[in-house]
Amino acid sequence: MATVSYVCLRSGAARVDDLGQLGHRSRRVSGPRQGTQPVSATTRDLALIGAGTWGKNLARCFDALGALHAIVVSSAEEAQTLSGAFGRAAVTTSIADVLADPAVCKVAIATPSVTHFELARAALEAGKDVFVEKPLCLTASHARALTDLAEAAGRTLMVGHLLQYHPCVVELRALVASGVLGNLLTISSNRLNLGKFRTDENALYSFAPHDVSLVLSLLHDQLPESVRCVGTSHLKPGIADSTLTILKFASGALAQLHVSWLNPFKEQRMTVVGTHGMAVFDDGKAWGEKLVLYRDYMSKPAQALGSQARGEPVPVPEREPLLDECAHFLRACAERSRPRTDGHEGLRVLQVLDMAQLSLERDGERVTTAALGHDDRHYFTHPSAVIDAGATLGAGCKVWHFSHVMAGARIGERTSLGQNVFVAGGVVVGNDVKVQNNVSLYAGVELESDVFVGPSCVFTNVKAPRAEHGRNGNYTKTLVRRGASIGANATVVCGVTLGRYSFVGAGAVVTSNVPDYALVLGNPARQVGWLSRHGERLTAGPDGFMVCPVSGLRYRELSPGLVTCVDLDDAGTHEEGSCSSTT
Repeated sequence: MATVSYVCLRSGAARVDDLGQLGHRSRRVSGPRQGTQPVSATTRDLALIGAGTWGKNLARCFDALGALHAIVVSSAEEAQTLSGAFGRAAVTTSIADVLADPAVCKVAIATPSVTHFELARAALEAGKDVFVEKPLCLTASHARALTDLAEAAGRTLMVGHLLQYHPCVVELRALVASGVLGNLLTISSNRLNLGKFRTDENALYSFAPHDVSLVLSLLHDQLPESVRCVGTSHLKPGIADSTLTILKFASGALAQLHVSWLNPFKEQRMTVVGTHGMAVFDDGKAWGEKLVLYRDYMSKPAQALGSQARGEPVPVPEREPLLDECAHFLRACAERSRPRTDGHEGLRVLQVLDMAQLSLERDGERVTTAALGHDDRHYFTHPSAVIDAGATLGAGCKVWHFSHVMAGARIGERTSLGQNVFVAGGVVVGNDVKVQNNVSLYAGVELESDVFVGPSCVFTNVKAPRAEHGRNGNYTKTLVRRGASIGANATVVCGVTLGRYSFVGAGAVVTSNVPDYALVLGNPARQVGWLSRHGERLTAGPDGFMVCPVSGLRYRELSPGLVTCVDLDDAGTHEEGSCSSTT
């Protein structure tokens, strides 16, 4: 395994908003809270990556449950500060150490959302059971990849959708299942606050996962038939700070989710209306008033409907939701049982969020599940596309208008080919690749996973073509390594390699190899700097490290022209861990 260290988190960088801190909240960093259920010790085999505000809460709970073995923090200074704060748990700055440690069989991730996919994938590939704070990742395709990876490896994958473990929500689900509310008609939710303001995700992905998760669970885990979403971006263009999302289900039920981090007061309230009753879960109230039931409102005289209805508080034993959630993860790992919020549940939430995001980008246009082709176990092809017999397309691929994939081409999973794309026989394309409109991939071109190819890019496979002299299949190979991006109208001359996470600017002409993480522009393309894997310019500090301003991941130039990410394995793979399943 390559040696890497992890110093991703800066102070307060854990990406769980205050609205996720439901029920009880404390600034203490050790010991269980008052009024919680008894806890019992288990094997200390869990490593926590991330010790920001929410990471410390997870550390406290996993330590109280007797599971915490190690914590990965942002710096040596932070490691010294936290040393001894959580009993016997070791504090380190190296993710490589915890992934290689045979004593670590479980990993919990509480880092910026943009890093969830990479860290969860690395932990699963290392053979660990994985808990990921919400959202599981930032796209449904990545959620599918993690879910498939966990199932193939026989590992537990759980998402931190905390609402599902709130005792009041457990009771609310029981009320719905018992029929007390009758058939559900509408669900409305407000999740409002002032801050925290994000730049790497919008309010929809930051605030709404909890509510989407709960709505789906109340409606039998079915995806909505259609989604509409509108929003505003006042603080930063393109980053919605307030959204209103409407989900319409086949049963006739309608859900309305309002989220905002531009609200002067905090509100966390969900109202569930059925044919026989209504229930209100207001997490801003005192414990005994959080869940209130209104019975048989439709049987009352019409003149009484407008008056203030009297509800009855539903008695719910007071327990800490986060402690219940952490215990649920440990139990699922020990029993090899499916967590309530497993990878599939996380995938459904991301599918809905992706639909809402698409509608948001289209100014509230109705987006249907069918239109997105969410049954991504199979690939989707537009009726005008041509897929020759003998071509191989992975699960979840999408091939759009007027595209042609020839026999012998191999396309990975969840890859998208835009309009008028040609893929020749012998071309190899990895997983999660995006090829935009009007691109031709000729024999000899190979794209590794997570590559982006902008519209009207040009690839060649012969250095000196002549019309009267055929090459008889003797083509020069062009390799585009994992995570690289190529801008619109760029030309890539055959025989070159574009390094991992390199970036070719729009209109550039690439005539020679491009190093990992390099940014190249012009004709011929010349390097003008370095970009992180999240697309941010990198500048070296006094210590020689270049820190991505979005993810906090560190990079370093090991020698002239050779940059590596010191916090993640650039190869994207890890050796299989030694933990075995517990039955």
